[in-house]
Amino acid sequence: MDKINVDHMLAIEEPFIKQLKRVVRQSQKQSERSATQVSAVLGNMAKQGDAMDDEEVDQELGGLIDRLKTLKRKLEEAKSEEALLIQRSKQRATDLNELSSFESSSLPEFQRWCRSRLDRVLIDYMLRNGSVDTAKLLAKNGNLEHFADSSLFALVMSTERELCEQHNCSGALLWCAENRSALRKIQSALEFELRLQEYIEMIRARQTVAAIVYAKKHLTAWSDTQMARIQRAMTLLAFAPATQCAPYKNMFDEARWDQLAREFRSVIFRLFNLPAQPLLHLLLQTGLSALKTPACVSDDPAEHNRNCPVCQTDTLGKLAQDLPLSHHVNSNLVCRISGEKMDDNNPPMRLPNGYVYSFNALSDMAAKQGKIKCPRTDQLFSMNDAKKLFVS
Repeated sequence: MDKINVDHMLAIEEPFIKQLKRVVRQSQKQSERSATQVSAVLGNMAKQGDAMDDEEVDQELGGLIDRLKTLKRKLEEAKSEEALLIQRSKQRATDLNELSSFESSSLPEFQRWCRSRLDRVLIDYMLRNGSVDTAKLLAKNGNLEHFADSSLFALVMSTERELCEQHNCSGALLWCAENRSALRKIQSALEFELRLQEYIEMIRARQTVAAIVYAKKHLTAWSDTQMARIQRAMTLLAFAPATQCAPYKNMFDEARWDQLAREFRSVIFRLFNLPAQPLLHLLLQTGLSALKTPACVSDDPAEHNRNCPVCQTDTLGKLAQDLPLSHHVNSNLVCRISGEKMDDNNPPMRLPNGYVYSFNALSDMAAKQGKIKCPRTDQLFSMNDAKKLFVS
């Protein structure tokens, strides 16, 4: 009986679990921060006592009320998001519980479950590549809305548009502020790169004084790990945007915006334990790695098998380029004409020119054309010229 690897199936749920933890942690931090600030203000008022006049008291209390109203609004938003995520987590738990009831991978119920899983992988691929409407349609038709992490990918795409098209770091910096502790744990310098880009744009606009003030406020905080780059950034003040001096020309290069977008995507995927490649690519590469042989990477096109997906260098073969060769203890002979396996029921036949093809393929060719034409040399032979080979 074929066993089912439940642990492997759980891997696709990890990004969702990370997202739920992030929402809970952010709401907790907001509450603690606001409570600390309110306590500090009340403590200060208590110390001053009668030294404060009525107007000052009203002003302080008004500020506290506004702050608490803002906290209430943020907590209500967080509560709604938590409720939605908890509902989705229950639906995912039900789906995984169904998996545990399958005793064999050959059951029709398990095949239907796998089809739903494949749809989720396709939705992930579509969301990564910006086909949001198509992904939503597939999720709706398959009743998979609770499995589609569309909000995460929507955040990635909107931030990438801000960086690449609008040349605006505000959204990315806001996200960095909300996730600063997590970024610190993975030792990411994304926030520094964004701050550096804003500094560069000020110099590009010749706002020298503003750039110096900005650097003192935001760049010097990274002096422990980025001192060399901060020093180079300060030297940038002496150069014009049209400079040809290599290090500073690269800093003024507009291509840095695209690099920032790629870095943002990489960091957020890393933070949520999402693979850099789409899940679809990873699954395909798993299968392709079992098929890749030395013949697949041969420079001689004649060595390629037309029925082998790895040999199709313009399609699936691209995904297999960096994969290792598969390990085969026992070799299988495959007919180049038909793509069928050669065995006792379909034995290999050797032509006088030394090339080998399957008995069934040569028989079909002889029956249709009267002669056997070698596809490699175009030589013609009769069926009687072919000699049966025995594989030892």
